[in-house]
Amino acid sequence: MHTSLVRIQNAFGFFTTVCFVVAAFIAASDLITPRAPSGTIKTTNVQVVRGRPHYYSTKKEEYAILKFSLDADLSSLFTWNTKQVFVYVTAEWPSAGGSSTNATNQAVIWDSIITSPSADHLQNIGPAAMKKLVKSAAGKSIDPSRGKLSLKNQKPKYQITHPTGKIASTEDVALRLHYNVQPWVGLLTWNQERDIGLWSKMKDGVSKKFALPAIKKKEEEKKKAGNKS
Repeated sequence: MHTSLVRIQNAFGFFTTVCFVVAAFIAASDLITPRAPSGTIKTTNVQVVRGRPHYYSTKKEEYAILKFSLDADLSSLFTWNTKQVFVYVTAEWPSAGGSSTNATNQAVIWDSIITSPSADHLQNIGPAAMKKLVKSAAGKSIDPSRGKLSLKNQKPKYQITHPTGKIASTEDVALRLHYNVQPWVGLLTWNQERDIGLWSKMKDGVSKKFALPAIKKKEEEKKKAGNKS
């Protein structure tokens, strides 16, 4: 007869096999759920300032502040296996001189984490905001409406800088919307460059190209006057 230890090992092996198979089916279920994310984004205000972009900056440099408006529908990314969706906006522009090692500069200016109702407890927000969030999703296991974003003249969370300290008069800058789906079970998925099965690539999601303005002459004149004095 089998010993108790062998029986426990067999039971544990069977249990883990069942869990693995169930997890595989759950992860595969995302592949048969259509995705059709879309979004429109545009700049509303563009400024370039010379100063210290961060409290820990040791020297003054040029940095850009980009305000934007965003209307996005990411509701199709939310399924019963979705834990949370990380949404972020980047500013992108070509490297000076056409460098082949870093053809495109990219900087995040805004981000947000959108949780499913089952993952609300993971949000890092205050008690009042948490209570309101939980109340809005009462009785729901999925809330696709959370994937609909409408931001008007949104302030950026992060400023744009460059290792050279120079960012003014940069041309061909564009804002781009990105997402990262984090499931309970399965692989992380990001923006797609093309359609894959029932998953469609992001519709629009890129602003028109624009140029960063030069530093205002008044600021330069003040600086010269200060040097003379």
